[in-house]
Amino acid sequence: MTKRQKTSSFNTVLAELQAIVEQLENNEVPLEDALKAFEKGIALTRSAQKLLAEAEQKVLLLTESGDGPVEEEFEPGDGQ
Repeated sequence: MTKRQKTSSFNTVLAELQAIVEQLENNEVPLEDALKAFEKGIALTRSAQKLLAEAEQKVLLLTESGDGPVEEEFEPGDGQ
């Protein structure tokens, strides 16, 4: 995934999360629909956390060189 795709993906995840929050804040949502939305929100949150962890690792790789920033290839893992 390219940097632009990751940024777009992260922005999409955030927009979906915001829509879910707005939906859940509406007190007229049936319980079953609210639970489904909450479950999707949890999955989206985990996806956003993974994207942020990958971005953080990339920043660390760029800033840890003693000779100044050097970009190194980063293979995303499970974040652990």
